[in-house]
Amino acid sequence: MQQQQHRQPELVEGSLPVFVFPTELVFYADEQTSHKQVLTLYNPYEFALKFKVLCTAPNKYIVVDATGAVKPQCCVDIVIRHRDVRACHYGAYDKFRLQVSEQSQRKALGHKEVTATLRPSASQEPPGPRSQDEERRLKEQFAVSEFFEQTAASGQTESRPVAGGPSLLTVLLGLVCMAALMLPTLGEQEFTVPVYLHLSINKKLVAAYVLGLLTMVILRT
Repeated sequence: MQQQQHRQPELVEGSLPVFVFPTELVFYADEQTSHKQVLTLYNPYEFALKFKVLCTAPNKYIVVDATGAVKPQCCVDIVIRHRDVRACHYGAYDKFRLQVSEQSQRKALGHKEVTATLRPSASQEPPGPRSQDEERRLKEQFAVSEFFEQTAASGQTESRPVAGGPSLLTVLLGLVCMAALMLPTLGEQEFTVPVYLHLSINKKLVAAYVLGLLTMVILRT
């Protein structure tokens, strides 16, 4: 009871960090295997969470178990299939929102948004990150977007543990790598972050490499 009183004030609507990987889904029309993607939702907290998957274009996707629960210190895999692979959808960006709440409450404690896009082929992958104009256009597009409840397909989504020895350490190390990638690069004019937290490109490459390895380890457990 005392533990509940300590953490309850933190459970303010919309303030709970939500951990989802990956943060972007890319489907390729000419690769049948890419039409099925997996989102992993992590629950590092000491209490269970309910989740709901919303989407800006629910008719284009099938989500296996669009609603469910995640046990404390566990994670669940959410399978998303693209079911409308047509040329008219090439390059269009959609968004999924994973909304979580405590099992004993109905209010949303937090959410995380994941972009999804369909491309004709992996060989036509853009050479680099999105331009500032494209990022601005996407922000404007999604600023007025509505999220709808996603039609769910029946499945057997179950929580799997991420705690206990190496598994918990793996998740924590992954979060550290993600934080390192979000820090400014050495040489950037960023005055809100201390200079000693600016990382070199080599250090960020190492963090990205380690994060990729950890992701494969987590998905295989």
